[in-house]
Amino acid sequence: MKKLLLICLALCVVFLMVAVASAADKDKAETVNGYVTDSKCGAKGAVAGKEDCTKKCLESGAKIVVVTDQDQKVLAVDNPDALKGHEGHHVAVTGHVSGDSIHVESAKML
Repeated sequence: MKKLLLICLALCVVFLMVAVASAADKDKAETVNGYVTDSKCGAKGAVAGKEDCTKKCLESGAKIVVVTDQDQKVLAVDNPDALKGHEGHHVAVTGHVSGDSIHVESAKML
């Protein structure tokens, strides 16, 4: 009986360690390469030379988004002020991705 209890305790400790490691991975920031564009144009605006169009759409009320290079996924930006000055640019955005949105920590031109 003591062996069974010890085995169960060991399994609980292993599962707890896996859960903690999994939670720590979710808190890590990741870097996404893509274009800063507007929600109106989305992936169509994710090309070089569309800076003026992006700025015009943002001024008319569209939301700022990042379109990823890898799969053309459109990520809404939680804190749009973090990307001020990067409208229409190809950037590496570091932040926390959650579903279809990103909270930007930093952005670097590519």
